Amino acid sequence: MTNRQYPTTRMRRARSAKFARRLMRETTLSISDLILPVFVIEGENRTEAVPSMPGVERMTMDLVVNKATRLDQLGVPAIALFPVVGEANKSLMAEEAYNPDGLAQRTVRAIKQAVPEIGVITDVALDPFTVHGQDGILDEAGYVLNDETISVLVKQAVSHAEAGADIVAPSDMMDGRVAEIRAALELEGFVNTQIMAYSAKYASAFYGPFRDAVGSAGNLAGADKYTYQMDVANSDEAVHEVQLDVAEGADYVMVKPGLPYLDIVQRIKSELQVPTMVYQVSGEYAMLKAAAQQGWLNERDCVLESLLCIKRAGADAILTYFAEDVAHWLTTEKN
Repeated sequence: MTNRQYPTTRMRRARSAKFARRLMRETTLSISDLILPVFVIEGENRTEAVPSMPGVERMTMDLVVNKATRLDQLGVPAIALFPVVGEANKSLMAEEAYNPDGLAQRTVRAIKQAVPEIGVITDVALDPFTVHGQDGILDEAGYVLNDETISVLVKQAVSHAEAGADIVAPSDMMDGRVAEIRAALELEGFVNTQIMAYSAKYASAFYGPFRDAVGSAGNLAGADKYTYQMDVANSDEAVHEVQLDVAEGADYVMVKPGLPYLDIVQRIKSELQVPTMVYQVSGEYAMLKAAAQQGWLNERDCVLESLLCIKRAGADAILTYFAEDVAHWLTTEKN
């Protein structure tokens, strides 16, 4: 083949006009790629600001239902729920996690009754419900017990399915929990309840604002989650984790965080070809939002660019706190 060089080949020709740039665009971001995480609190018609996440609020169930309605109207396919419970509902064994009348379960039922078309994703993890803020049951030395934790996670996942959740999302990183959850869902007749496994969830420093939002930061009291979340230095391990979760019955796998881990997203998508979700986490949101509020960045352009980069790396969908804003922006562009 002839090696075509300048001036025969001018790469800028296809960049010279907007229509040409659109025709040559390799990756696109659409409303169908978005999932909005929301924080739910008890009460009615009430919100609480999350100071470390400007623009994000904890909302009571009625307001979450209203939010789900607006998202559905915008075309956003799914909403992810994260309950914020009071200290009275936290314990060593996290019994509130599988309470059929718990905050998450009631919110699922309310959304599915009001907006049955929108997908509802629930977080399967114990940190919002434990007095110590860890994602599982502890032994006397403070180590998170794997199998004992799974037994509670299974009850939690089934309670979410019974409430009407479309997707249960174990974010705990216990070994073998996907297989146990899948088996329990099949046994109880929830054969179409999907599992989105947090498969490559790293022990990242970018989670701080989220822990503030769900109220687990104070309970965690400076402790870490290194014994179950992944080492940020590892890549091959992420591929192995994803392979295990898919073999155990995961319908989707997740990489978390987003932008700092695009190499992991690219590896998983190219090597395994499985449905891959990415969580643009609270720290990523807070950095972009704070810089935009200072006038150092153009919020809209930087948010769209960051999400497009995640898509370019191979993500099929993205959990992002910007989802509603992005849906408005993309709708405006279309019109």
